[in-house]
Amino acid sequence: MIDYLIYFAQAYPEFRRAELESLAHLYDIPLDISHHDPSTPFLIVQLRNDEDARKLLDRAVLSRGIYELWGVGETLEQLHTSVRSISEHRFEEKKRNSFRFDFEGYMGTRTREQKNAIIESFAYLGFQGKVKLKNPDEIYTVLELYRTNGQTKAETPLKLWFGRQVQLSARSNGVLDKYDLRRRKYIGTTSFDAELSLASCNIAQVNHDKIVYDPFAGTGSFMVTAANFGGLTIGSDIDVRMLKGKGDKDIASNFKQYGTSLHFLDTMTMDFTNNALRHDFPIDTIVCDPPYGVREGLRVCGARDPAKAAGREDVIIDGEKAHLRRDFIPPKKPYELSDLLGDLLDFAARRLPVGGRLAFWMPTANDEFQPHHVPQHQSLQLLYNLEQEFNKWSRRLLVYVKMNESYEGKTINGLKENVHFRDRYFSRFNDKSKQV
Repeated sequence: MIDYLIYFAQAYPEFRRAELESLAHLYDIPLDISHHDPSTPFLIVQLRNDEDARKLLDRAVLSRGIYELWGVGETLEQLHTSVRSISEHRFEEKKRNSFRFDFEGYMGTRTREQKNAIIESFAYLGFQGKVKLKNPDEIYTVLELYRTNGQTKAETPLKLWFGRQVQLSARSNGVLDKYDLRRRKYIGTTSFDAELSLASCNIAQVNHDKIVYDPFAGTGSFMVTAANFGGLTIGSDIDVRMLKGKGDKDIASNFKQYGTSLHFLDTMTMDFTNNALRHDFPIDTIVCDPPYGVREGLRVCGARDPAKAAGREDVIIDGEKAHLRRDFIPPKKPYELSDLLGDLLDFAARRLPVGGRLAFWMPTANDEFQPHHVPQHQSLQLLYNLEQEFNKWSRRLLVYVKMNESYEGKTINGLKENVHFRDRYFSRFNDKSKQV
């Protein structure tokens, strides 16, 4: 095994481990990152070879790059001692390759003069290849960890690493700019943040030529990012206006914008609780952001009073039963978030293959959340419960995997005992005992 250094982005540190573990599992890469400290952007891992390192970081969103580790120290002198001790056998192998030096500093930077002096201090490497600023054979990087004291900028790093760049991440290669909502042709009020949408698809293990379903598609945020990773996407939503868009702006236009139209299968106007997908239609992954009932109350097809609705089936318009006409708008009844999530888990348990993943976001009020509020299903194992905290509430990315018949889980819907999230939200999360 070889030591590599991962340099993380300073975004959603609690999500890093889930993303890398999921990618490692997807590509069958042995990886132990149980020692990861979310407070630091640097992590040393052991991998079999550069190929594993490239696969691990190529589509990562919460990391910046991975480097074959040549040395580490708390001072520049210690770093040089470490490089000579650990990596002297590598000098000859890379001796004639073209190269350049880069610097990565967390919470600190070097002047041009300082960088030049550090580069000269590595003369003992004995490289004879040509220095190329563009497309060299190898890129050697000095990575430094600084700490700031209040408003005072630190001048001396606490720790230094020296490594050979193996792979920059999708983030470093511009995937966030590419999918930035500000540049997307069709968005809406419910369009999901591109960074977390991409990370969700990684943790859900969206992969090439696998069917990805979003039952609450909206403007297609998760469908679009799933297609970026090669997923074949299909979506549904109860609101036809979201799926249809306006004019030339719709979900299909987003796929065209990103050159992924071949990964867009279709969308359907459909109540998820009355799912019209064939029972033998294969679904490999489900990724979604279920409606919270904040912008409007949750609704599903059906009548509040079934007895009254039954009489309406005899209404005739132009010689045709009203409920069979194409312009018929079916009645809708209230639907609780706890019921929606229970139905979602049950659907995933029935439709996913063994090993398939369900990933969705669930809102919680910070002052009342308990671990048992996370819904469970007897056929699904909860892999990750990842929190994005706001002021008085959070949303959690819950990721499950479909298990085989020998798995003995429990079906639990702890949200049913909670005060309704929508009520808490509009009361600004004041005393919950006063809510109805």
